[in-house]
Amino acid sequence: MDNQKSIILYPNADHDAGFEMTQRVGAILKKHDRKVVFCQSIEGDAPASAPPSGYDTAEIGSALNTAEMVITLGGDGTILRAARVAADLGVPILGINMGGKGFLTELEVSDIGLLEDVAGGIYEIGSLMMLNVEIIRNLETLYRDFALNDVVIKGNNKVIDLTLFGDGQRISHFAGDGAVIATPTGSTAYSMAAGGPIVEPTAHSIIITPICAHILETKSFVLDSARRVSVEIGYWKNNPAYMSVDGGWQEQIQSGDVINVYKSERHTRFIRLSSRSFYQKVSEKLGEKP
Repeated sequence: MDNQKSIILYPNADHDAGFEMTQRVGAILKKHDRKVVFCQSIEGDAPASAPPSGYDTAEIGSALNTAEMVITLGGDGTILRAARVAADLGVPILGINMGGKGFLTELEVSDIGLLEDVAGGIYEIGSLMMLNVEIIRNLETLYRDFALNDVVIKGNNKVIDLTLFGDGQRISHFAGDGAVIATPTGSTAYSMAAGGPIVEPTAHSIIITPICAHILETKSFVLDSARRVSVEIGYWKNNPAYMSVDGGWQEQIQSGDVINVYKSERHTRFIRLSSRSFYQKVSEKLGEKP
């Protein structure tokens, strides 16, 4: 009976046309007699592309039950989709950047020779915190989810009224475009673009960053990960608003709703191979010169 754990290849066809890079990666792994399963990353309602020949294919949810790891080929969005299904089973993710900045990815295309080490079982595994999120309306929980990057609360092209709390203590009240509640991993995504701090991904904290607040004194806050963040949607600017988790589906929210965000019992495991430090990666991806 074959008890060998598989390595899942999880490519985004929009970034890996014809799955050319996927097949290069698969060839390295197969050369070492590793079991490889192809599971395509599909965003929204996009149709699946024809898989490359010579691979077992499966839906990622079922393939994870016997997987050693997931190798994603795409950008950060591809990793976020993988993390949503891999976190509960603790299957680690190795990202190969074929998208934009790719802050979450470990390898660039030029680094795929390091997959020889992966095939030989030579790698380290790190763990990154995640957040739970829930929407409360009239004391009822309407929605629950979890995030690796961030929870974004935003007006629908109009200003909204927000009050932020940490463990029930008021932090800030403002009118603005919204707020981002991020993990350290997500600090280099929307939170950074909105003026928030860059935080080491292995830290344990919750970052709150207002988006275009209409008050000079409003700043970002970095809270201990044990805090429970609450965001109340006020009535002063009674405009349509929505909440999205890791850039996914937009949930409609309304005045009077409370969004609770707190550290999750889940975590995402990542494979580490590259010798580049977090600071080097930030400099490279933000375009700084040495």
